[in-house]
Amino acid sequence: MRLSTKGRYAVMAMADLAAHSLGKPVALADIADRQEISLSYLEQLFGRLRKGGLVKSVRGPGGGYLLSREAGEMRISDIILAVDEPIQTTRCSPGSPAGCHNNKGRCMTHDLWEELANQIYLYLSSVSLEDVTERRVLGTSGLIGLPGVESSAAQ
Repeated sequence: MRLSTKGRYAVMAMADLAAHSLGKPVALADIADRQEISLSYLEQLFGRLRKGGLVKSVRGPGGGYLLSREAGEMRISDIILAVDEPIQTTRCSPGSPAGCHNNKGRCMTHDLWEELANQIYLYLSSVSLEDVTERRVLGTSGLIGLPGVESSAAQ
């Protein structure tokens, strides 16, 4: 599966923006510092996020970026797609009828990996930016090491 730093960093930055804006623009330099992401890289990402209609920019002193709509209305899949990050699990070109084999045929597991990509997209479409900032997305990795919580492996 390919989800490069572009998609991950865009989601991290948008979560930071949602958590810190409180109705006021947030400077990219502040997001860059908090998330340890290059400012120039964030500028590129936010250009795409702005074109995708997910953020709006405010110029001048005290300027920065704001979410274009409520965090609860914004899906993680929206963010990833806005930065041109396809969720790709096969070697084949997305949407192409040709497969990844030299004879243009599809491998035996093509449909398995393609359906995995569909499931990932469905999951990311079910999670809002607000879910992330409010920490409502808690997988089992969040339970490991918490006092009073035993993993199933330890039981």
